[in-house]
Amino acid sequence: MSRSDYEVIIGLEIHAELSTKTKIFCSCPTEFGGAPNTHVCPICMAMPGTLPVLNEKVVEYAVKAGLATNCKISRDSKNDRKNYFYPDTPRAYQISQYDKPLCEHGNIEIETNGDKKKIGITRIHIEDDAGKLNHDDFGGGSLVDLNRAGVPLIEIVSEPDLRNAEEVESYIRKIKSILEYIEVSDCKMQEGSLRADVNVSVHKPGEPFGTRTEMKNMNSFRSITRAIEYEVERQINILEEGGKVEQESLRWDDVSGKTFSMRNKEDAEDYRYFPEPDLVAIKLSEEYIENIKNTLPELPESRKQRYLEKYNLSEKDANIITASKYLSDLFESAIKVCNNPKAVNNWIISDISRILNETEMEAIAIPFDGNQLGKLVILIDNGTISSSIGKKVLTELFEKPRDPEQIIKEKGWIQISDESAIKEVVMKILEANPQSITDFKAGKDRALGFLVGQAMKETKGQANPKMLNELFLEELKK
Repeated sequence: MSRSDYEVIIGLEIHAELSTKTKIFCSCPTEFGGAPNTHVCPICMAMPGTLPVLNEKVVEYAVKAGLATNCKISRDSKNDRKNYFYPDTPRAYQISQYDKPLCEHGNIEIETNGDKKKIGITRIHIEDDAGKLNHDDFGGGSLVDLNRAGVPLIEIVSEPDLRNAEEVESYIRKIKSILEYIEVSDCKMQEGSLRADVNVSVHKPGEPFGTRTEMKNMNSFRSITRAIEYEVERQINILEEGGKVEQESLRWDDVSGKTFSMRNKEDAEDYRYFPEPDLVAIKLSEEYIENIKNTLPELPESRKQRYLEKYNLSEKDANIITASKYLSDLFESAIKVCNNPKAVNNWIISDISRILNETEMEAIAIPFDGNQLGKLVILIDNGTISSSIGKKVLTELFEKPRDPEQIIKEKGWIQISDESAIKEVVMKILEANPQSITDFKAGKDRALGFLVGQAMKETKGQANPKMLNELFLEELKK
């Protein structure tokens, strides 16, 4: 049998670190980095006799996330102890939520290959993060760093509505985008602020769902899509050979491109959940929820619709820009400066996106602001520099951000618009390329583009391209 004879079922548990200043149950800072065990106190180190106190901001951020993903907000919820032993969990249990989460029964809409689909969200609950084990490959031991222990998380649990890696990527990107817009998480995947546990099973249509495996703590889109493709093939091969898929937690190895077993996957009863006795129940009033609802900013879908209607962007371009709050904010602030949304859109969609992809940089790390991008557009619009010089200026903005006017003065990149100087270049290029003259007269319009390109190369991109075109045409028609 082929892969097409099987249906793939995928569910996700997305863990997002909340951007609160302090941890969920103590006043230790949540900032990333720092020497090991310097952002800790007796509470997050689980010293005997210490008691947790719930950070109210954590509840607010979780409710925001629930409202933004169309969830029902629980007026009465509680915290629970999730019991398991692991060296980076100093209490030997995690404080999470079990049967009464803060948010339930939500959904978001994703789009893949032009098809739209609603993905259900089972629940969003709050919990504390674990510490981190640093393994010594040479000495053979491990050291625990508890800086991350107690950092507040929301866990967003999807329904098993996803069917392939493309849908999974679209779903995670949409969740990431929403969390960025409502400013509850910075979603820096490279720092572990956003990561996902991916549950995968396969079965033949009409039969019960298969046994699922779970790939833990994945924090890059590339790894997630590769891991899903591999795991689907692995499970199908096992079933085709008459074997049985084991319910287990897996580790994805990016180098070998394979999954490896970590341990048998636990069920809820294995965690022996019970209500956290050291924390009171969470009671939310209608007024509290309504106040948070009123603070929600414009969300990606709304902003996309505005871009389509107000700025006449294509749906594809509007999707790309609004998918990232940071790109969208860059677009908004740049057009306020230059009043040229089409040009700003083109810079973001083409050159800025290309550089981000080539450098594997997140949009949040763009080192320049909309004011600088807007000024770059103005310099091109008023003829001070050409578009090709503009690309060089953009590279400089990524490497050492400063005022674009300062850059072109430092580099001597001001556009040549002196007609006599450009005419001299035109005559030189024509003299060196007689075949292009013949081609143009034979009706080959591409010859003009070649000649202009040669002139731009000769002037290192500084010649006014409009004047070049006009002068070349004038000479070619003689």
